[in-house]
Amino acid sequence: MAIDQADKDFFAEHGYINVGPVLGTEKLGALRAETDTIVQAASGVEGNNEIYDLEATHTPKIPRVRRIKTPHLFFPVFEDLARDPDITDPVAALIGENIRLYGGKINIKAAGFGAPVEWHQDWAFYPHTNDDVLTISIFLDDMDAENGPLCVMPGSHKGPIFNHHSNGAFCGALDQDESQLDFKQAVSMTGRAGDMLIFHARAVHGSESNRSNRQRRLLLLEMTAADAWPLAGFRDGYDEFQRWIIRGEGSLVPRLADVPVRMPYPSAVFGGSIYENQRAMGRQFFEHLDAAGGD
Repeated sequence: MAIDQADKDFFAEHGYINVGPVLGTEKLGALRAETDTIVQAASGVEGNNEIYDLEATHTPKIPRVRRIKTPHLFFPVFEDLARDPDITDPVAALIGENIRLYGGKINIKAAGFGAPVEWHQDWAFYPHTNDDVLTISIFLDDMDAENGPLCVMPGSHKGPIFNHHSNGAFCGALDQDESQLDFKQAVSMTGRAGDMLIFHARAVHGSESNRSNRQRRLLLLEMTAADAWPLAGFRDGYDEFQRWIIRGEGSLVPRLADVPVRMPYPSAVFGGSIYENQRAMGRQFFEHLDAAGGD
């Protein structure tokens, strides 16, 4: 899908854009089948590890996966997708031809109880030298009002970086009272399987539990301009950092911009994923359902 000037203007104003369908039947089918295989392989897994983040109700006999971590590192179909021009063309239209894949995950909301994600800004987790930093969301299932759609606060990418700390430690969620945001203004990012959504890393977003009888799986790819360098340093070393230039060329000259920054330190009390980080937050916004779909 081509991004025209009207799309760029909308993104600049609102901080998100629904690109529309980018995956054909064959590509979508391959991604869904691989995701199913990975989830099934969680049978026998005792707890969270480098691949899986598990629901609190997970058992080795009844696997319940809420996130597949960095799938592009372990499963080639996801790396291939991240490098696919059908995915990177719209990104290049927004932040330029030189693009780095900074991270990725698949968030899974199981039917009837899939865990919510509290309001937050991705930028709070990984501030960079400039904010040409985007989150690319590929819908692996239809996403509607009932199965826990991702919701974005329009225009919030132009505002401050909110406090994501609780009791002095990073918790990966903003304090709803301190932020004074009217979350009734949030826009639900509904769409069909195969659609792609792009939103700015500074945009406030979150999602409620899945109340439907249908699962909701969302592939999230974090992409940055190649001259945006992480202020917290390299997670896996310089060579790995440069290996993930997925389009164009890298740069040894970070571009410095006047952007608001809060560092994610002291580290979260519960590490491993945003779900774990947010266990330490204060008052929650979204209702958390148990495995049976109740309170």
